[in-house]
Amino acid sequence: MLGLIKNVGHVLYRVWFYILVTVPILLFFPFLLILTISEKTYPQFFWLARNFWARPILYGMGCFPKVIREQPMQKGKSYMLVANHTSMLDIMLMLHISRNPFVFVGKMELTSIPIFGFFYKRVCILVDRDSVKSRTGVYRRAKRRLDQGLSICIFPEGGVPEEEIILDKFKDGAFKMAIAHKIPVVPMTFLDNKKRFSFTFFSGGPGRIRAKVHEFFETGILSTSDTSTLREEVREVILKDLV
Repeated sequence: MLGLIKNVGHVLYRVWFYILVTVPILLFFPFLLILTISEKTYPQFFWLARNFWARPILYGMGCFPKVIREQPMQKGKSYMLVANHTSMLDIMLMLHISRNPFVFVGKMELTSIPIFGFFYKRVCILVDRDSVKSRTGVYRRAKRRLDQGLSICIFPEGGVPEEEIILDKFKDGAFKMAIAHKIPVVPMTFLDNKKRFSFTFFSGGPGRIRAKVHEFFETGILSTSDTSTLREEVREVILKDLV
């Protein structure tokens, strides 16, 4: 009986999450639609998404963020934001952490999510990881957004790893891009998102969610041949806190 009650609680918690995701989009739909017509208004869209979507979801789920910063981001500067990926809360927490507008590089599959997917495909850089042409196109689209003064966010594991994997191997994309555009890499460790809202259905619950923003990795003097070294150094920094 106790297990049944617990499972019902988990189901209600999941349903509540999707309500919190959907309701602000419906409420602000006209404004979101207007702000996604042109890339020029993306900073305004980002501000709205950060303050009236991501934060209400986190606090509405009872997941109260605590962010430790070893180095602050400078206003108006572009960065490559990377973090471990374990939960849908990662998107909201990343928006909460960065005041600097950034664009997600994300999986094409998420466009199929009703309502959320409509805006996701309008504002994110989409990648089909099975297509070489798609992966190559990401660099071109990212360059355009960086030229507009925005930052880029990539979860370098390339997806959500199996539950028992603490941190999966990193792909090269984020680090190649950072080196090519000479922008700092900002590693972040999300410590509690898997515990609060993992992709295992009957799991999760409210509580503190901690994030650590590590010291940045500068890429100014690096070349393409340094990609693998940078990738592994960044991964080691994130992994150290997780274990």
